Amino acid sequence: MKITEKEVRYVAELANLSLSEAEVHKFQVDLDEILGHVERLSEVDTAGVEPMAQVLYAAGDTAGDSARWRADSERPPLGTDIALANAPQAGGGYFKVPKVIER
Repeated sequence: MKITEKEVRYVAELANLSLSEAEVHKFQVDLDEILGHVERLSEVDTAGVEPMAQVLYAAGDTAGDSARWRADSERPPLGTDIALANAPQAGGGYFKVPKVIER
């Protein structure tokens, strides 16, 4: 196994998850398989393949010829009042949300 039980527990703790022993073992196997796939991908010869910054694809257009970006034009900012207009709770110019993480 490439990933240890200790590492699975560490990742679960970072995600604030409580895992049973069975879940730890299952995720250890699953994560190990994922790492194996990534390792195989790193073996692919990509010499001569140009890097891509953006991928454009329009449905039904395999060549990507009809895919277009919208014009990049300056627009006024949304503004706090408009952004918070439908907020269930707002205060001090921010969204107020209930505390959801406790440690």
